[in-house]
Amino acid sequence: MTSTGAREETEDSGPSGYAAARLRLLQEGARSGPPRRAALAELTDDWLSGLFGAGADGLKGVSLIAVGGYGRGELSPRSDLDLLLLHDGTDSDAIAALADRIWYPVWDLGLALDHSVRTSAEARKTAGEDLKVQLGLLDARHIAGDLGLTAGLRTAVLADWRNQAPKRLPELQELCAERAERQGELQYLLEPDLKEARGGLRDATALRAVAASWLADAPREGLDDARRRLLDVRDALHLATGRATDRLSLQEQDQVAAELGLLDADTLLRQVYEAARVVSYASDVTWREVGRVLRSRAVRPRLRAMLGGGKPVADRSPLAEGVVEQDGEVVLARAARPERDPVLPLRAAAAAAEAGLPLSLHAVRRMAAATRPLPTPWPAEAREQLVTLLGSGHPTVEVWEALEAEGLITRLLPDWERVRCRPQRNAVHIWTVDRHLIETAVRASEFTRRVSRPDLLLVSALLHDIGKGWPGDHSVAGEIIARDVAGRIGFDREDVAVLAALVRHHLLLVETATRRDLEDPATVRAVAEAVGTQGTLELLHALTEADALATGPAAWSSWRASLVADLVKRVSAVLAGDVPEEPEAGAPTAEQERLAIEAIATGSPVLSLRAQTEPPTEDQPSGDPEPLGVELLIAVPDQKGVLPAVAGVLAMHRLAVRTAELRALDLPDGVEGSVLLLDWRVAAEYGSLPQAARLRADLVRALDGSLDIAGRLAERDAAYPRRRGVVAPAARVTVAPAASRLATVIEVRAHDAPGLLHRIGRALEDANVRVRSAHVSTLGANAVDAFYVTGPEGAPLPSEDAGSVARKLEETLRG
Repeated sequence: MTSTGAREETEDSGPSGYAAARLRLLQEGARSGPPRRAALAELTDDWLSGLFGAGADGLKGVSLIAVGGYGRGELSPRSDLDLLLLHDGTDSDAIAALADRIWYPVWDLGLALDHSVRTSAEARKTAGEDLKVQLGLLDARHIAGDLGLTAGLRTAVLADWRNQAPKRLPELQELCAERAERQGELQYLLEPDLKEARGGLRDATALRAVAASWLADAPREGLDDARRRLLDVRDALHLATGRATDRLSLQEQDQVAAELGLLDADTLLRQVYEAARVVSYASDVTWREVGRVLRSRAVRPRLRAMLGGGKPVADRSPLAEGVVEQDGEVVLARAARPERDPVLPLRAAAAAAEAGLPLSLHAVRRMAAATRPLPTPWPAEAREQLVTLLGSGHPTVEVWEALEAEGLITRLLPDWERVRCRPQRNAVHIWTVDRHLIETAVRASEFTRRVSRPDLLLVSALLHDIGKGWPGDHSVAGEIIARDVAGRIGFDREDVAVLAALVRHHLLLVETATRRDLEDPATVRAVAEAVGTQGTLELLHALTEADALATGPAAWSSWRASLVADLVKRVSAVLAGDVPEEPEAGAPTAEQERLAIEAIATGSPVLSLRAQTEPPTEDQPSGDPEPLGVELLIAVPDQKGVLPAVAGVLAMHRLAVRTAELRALDLPDGVEGSVLLLDWRVAAEYGSLPQAARLRADLVRALDGSLDIAGRLAERDAAYPRRRGVVAPAARVTVAPAASRLATVIEVRAHDAPGLLHRIGRALEDANVRVRSAHVSTLGANAVDAFYVTGPEGAPLPSEDAGSVARKLEETLRG
């Protein structure tokens, strides 16, 4: 159809004419955002008005009403049309025929339609029974027909809502809380639902409903802009996907960012998070005010009776200099002078967090408007109040968010701006960078009795990832920033050096413990040299645990805790003056010797499985010990291909490898031959562990070449393919310089997948190197493994050979 024909059909309200005009509007590059949404609503109004007029044919006492998002004029490209055909009940047959004349053309165009046909009494009754219907009617907007009928319904619905607000608003709050529990918080999700997640469009609509009740009002500053930004992103999402979706999936974020003219997906997510944070904070403040008003209404009649009708005076309890509690909130004292007291924001925040109370919106805004900047360096009181705030546990989060909402945090710590709302594209992390820093401080507050300098622990927790807003290694950048911030806060030179070291090395303990051979003296000495003192080691141990616990459930476990504790013990001994001895081939245990002799006698592998557990810790004071996995001991007559064979068999049986060690075993006198001993710790991915006899049978077949491990793994992947939203980053293989005097350390970082260790082992075998030990660590979907390898003669590889092995292994994993 030509464009001229399309215009002609638009004029007579034909479906194809509307569809063509709608398509032209959505393809206009010059018009987007609110103007396009308003134009789309107007275009749709005109079309529906034409359908109504053609079908009504003089019918009285009926009107067509837009409700919900369409009623607000917020039509996104794939939005539903929420329509109510309102009538006076005089001619039901004619009304039914009119409804068909309107609904069917909408369906014919493939548009989603949420429709109802009701009288005013029926609409009000349904609204009284269904909160979602009542919320939709609050945004009712007349399209066509009897304007008086529409106006009457709007007036009645608003009156009902205001009269019923004391009952309905708690229901609405509970509905919002349940939805937040299901959908999560929009400001932290990597694939957020723009509508349903907490801080999304549904919450913004709920705030409008609260305002319409006249019971309380939301903080308006920035709220309309936040709502507009979320709607703009949803528009772009609809155009990019061609679907009516509110889920901002990973694979669509770059396209949506391009549609909005943004630099990249990270910029997009940051804008979404900023908007969601505004809506979430406004929701917190609004619902708190609703609760306060409802409580005061319930108490006021009794107080008036007691006071003889006089107006009750709110209690004000002092909390700190210039800070009081009133009505469940922290407010400024009447004598407080923010313009003369630059420490007041930190003092008020610390008092609120310690009391477990929210900071009032009015108090925060007054301080933001009047408080002068702190001098440099900060006075001692300011530093102490910051430490108190950070050490107050979970209440710190809400108080910090209140300060941040009004710009006070970036005024106190300008470097915070670079990490604020910054997404972390790593499945292990559940928070944005800034929230992760606060969560780390919350976790660190639980460990303040374990260290001699809790103030340094808390401040290092706040700053440990501050370098993520800068290019390059965030630990290196963070060290520089931490020195500057610590100096400005007012720490002395020695404390500044400790804080800088903690930020620089905050990943040192966990990375070394999970990726290095702790029996190698070079490993322990390197950590001791980096840490320097027992005090710093103590702080770094606590910071490591707090950081991991604040990252997410996949980042910490009793197994990792046991490895880190072992490393800390060894480093502490070195710092105390003990010199670690060079490792020698230790005498085998009785069980290892038995397995080795049996392997020589049978000429085939022999294995045993034994559960390993850890005693309860301070955080786990009672109950059964937490399993660390199963120790798998395998003795095999020395031959090529042992590592890939064992790794492949374990992958076939869905066993995850946590640690792995392989070495040649010295046999008793009189026993000829050479035996390889594999001491691994494994855990079932799901289900129960396989029987040892089954593992042994498959291992025998793998070693003699009759079991095609690669083929079996490929068949399983084909039968049960893994769905991935985005292409994982390519594998990276590097040689760790000077990591050991006894072996060459090759590090592998790759997307975790069944058979990955088998592929690595096969590639190393093909490169004619021996694996002395392997240290396997899986973080979410990321495998970070370290292999201690030597040449055939048992010496570390020359640098050129090591580089060549790393390059070939990387090519194999990327192929």
